[in-house]
Amino acid sequence: MKLSDEITTIKGVGEKTAAFYHKLNIYTVNDLIQYYPRDYEEWKGAVSISELCSDVVNTIRATVVSTPQTVRIRRNMAITTVQVRDHSGSCELTYFNMPYMKNSLQAGKQYILRGRVTMRKNKLTMEHPKIISEEEYSRNLNKLTPIYSITKGITSQALSKSIRIVMDQMNPEIDYLPESVRRDYRLSDLAKSIYHIHFPESKEQLVSVRKRLVFEEFLFFIMSVMSLKNMTQQEIVDSPMMKIDACQEFLDKLPYELTNAQKKVWKEIETDLCSTHLMNRLVQGDVGSGKTIVAILAIFMCVMNHKQAAFMAPTEVLAKQHYESFVEMIEQYQLPFKPVLLTGSLTAKEKRDAKERIKLGLCNVIIGTQALIQDDVEFYDLKLVVTDEQHRFGVKQRETLVQKGIQTHVLVMSATPIPRTLAIILYGDLSISVMDELPANRLPIKNCVVGTDYRKKAYEFIEKEVANGRQAYVICPMVEASEDEESSQALLENVIDYTEKLKSALPPSIQVAYLHGQMKPKEKNAIMEDYAQGKIQVLVSTTVIEVGINVPNATVMMVENAERFGLAQLHQLRGRVGRGKHQSYCIFVSTSKQQDTLERLQVLNKSNDGFFISSEDMRLRGPGDLFGIRQSGQFRFRLGDIYQDASILQDAQECATALYRRYNDKEQMLSVEERKFWEYYNENVATSVDFINI
Repeated sequence: MKLSDEITTIKGVGEKTAAFYHKLNIYTVNDLIQYYPRDYEEWKGAVSISELCSDVVNTIRATVVSTPQTVRIRRNMAITTVQVRDHSGSCELTYFNMPYMKNSLQAGKQYILRGRVTMRKNKLTMEHPKIISEEEYSRNLNKLTPIYSITKGITSQALSKSIRIVMDQMNPEIDYLPESVRRDYRLSDLAKSIYHIHFPESKEQLVSVRKRLVFEEFLFFIMSVMSLKNMTQQEIVDSPMMKIDACQEFLDKLPYELTNAQKKVWKEIETDLCSTHLMNRLVQGDVGSGKTIVAILAIFMCVMNHKQAAFMAPTEVLAKQHYESFVEMIEQYQLPFKPVLLTGSLTAKEKRDAKERIKLGLCNVIIGTQALIQDDVEFYDLKLVVTDEQHRFGVKQRETLVQKGIQTHVLVMSATPIPRTLAIILYGDLSISVMDELPANRLPIKNCVVGTDYRKKAYEFIEKEVANGRQAYVICPMVEASEDEESSQALLENVIDYTEKLKSALPPSIQVAYLHGQMKPKEKNAIMEDYAQGKIQVLVSTTVIEVGINVPNATVMMVENAERFGLAQLHQLRGRVGRGKHQSYCIFVSTSKQQDTLERLQVLNKSNDGFFISSEDMRLRGPGDLFGIRQSGQFRFRLGDIYQDASILQDAQECATALYRRYNDKEQMLSVEERKFWEYYNENVATSVDFINI
């Protein structure tokens, strides 16, 4: 079996099953073995009922002592409960929308039950426990069972079975990492790592093999970023821009003064644009720190030098908002901007007209989405590219836009505050400017970390804010109820059901809608547009909302299952509110009672400083935290997490630097292994690193 083989070559995978795999972007054998588990279930021995702990998956041996009862609490929700007992005490089992469990649990019979324990009405309840056979219990005891992100039609078990078939039939591939690298950084070999990431025999082994795969992922990313940096640094600008006095005149007209941080960053950008080297600069700063006005100044300077500037936003709604801001500034400050908007939703005629104006130089500020990087978009004289919310664009996308000009400067903006030590590595091709100061008139967001018993008060507060003319966000970790029967997933709040729950809890006059990443782009844009215009008062969403829309009227952010997110991502979500003149609030709802989890969330309660929060996120999440939170909002590596794996990231950078140094040193004789590594890298990695998702 070859890595390039279609998945239909795997025993038991026909065309029908293959269609389900395709929904997970699994098309080949290689795609399958690199579809790593999202989590693992740790099977420990059974405990007595008196030893049960809240928010932990436990196994018990208990006897059913009551007849199961099913109660329908609303149209689409029924709860089945049953009492069980062992020698130490009793507890309740609860099943949601699973009335058939009445037939599976017989009074007087003993069962092995496994599920997550929660506290309900001051008593421990095991929710959605799975009935385990003696054979399954013995087979999995003290082992780690992989859990995969799945879709309807595929279970974690079926996926795991297909992977095992593949791994058993494949010959171990020659490892492309030189043996010296593996020795120096204590990395396991490739074949062993791939096998045991799926089928770990212990937690210690899992830590080891995961380290190898994360290291490789980071290494290839950093090497590709280094290549980009080498390309851009070698280029000398033929015609540097001239310093423009009108920039200061424009600043003098503004109704506010720039912060010291803004002044410093603008000076760095101005110097870059006037130098003989191309600018490649990242501006990092919290939401509200004033990155946009600095970008506008750079665009203004470019326009005054009679060149074109492009401004790429992550969503159509945000691109449109930026376009409207430029139109307002023209009227307000008599600026020489000739803006044009280019997005996917424009009509064919509007697109043709916009592209024609761009090509002929009839516009000098081009604002748009990824539509700007289409092959048929030609610029007259593009000299500056500004990308907003960098972590939503990949390096490849940025570079594609840059290549539409000759000697094009790059300004990247991000509201994701990454600790400087990590940012230098991750944005290795960019100079970094930091805005760590908020304008004086900015109202700090009021935060609270609460349990699920606070929900009723939270809904009342949202209702009150809406009555005052404000809007609210509610964030859920999942799109819809999980098909996966693993209890850790089954209990997470999902957007679809939560929207219905809110509609029932809030007055009919309040418009509630939902938004998630699986919706069609047209649907997403329509929802965001309606929310931006105030037609929707409460928006229930996944983290897809963390960038891409600016609604100053939104004053409440409520995050369900807050313990499932990284601190930096929670801070990013919090940045959706507090953008207007009204006091804003953020409510973090946690289902966990564990002390370390609550300590982590309290960081958000104490501080609104994104750089402090991201540093704390890195400190509080250790390298062995395999069951921790994926930092899903940025740098979407397959396995790696920039906070959890910060030390591996630093090792990978050290290794990449050494490999490049030897490769570029003409006096060095590369070993056979090193030559094979560079052959592999140049053929398979250099042009194919998935920068778009990263």
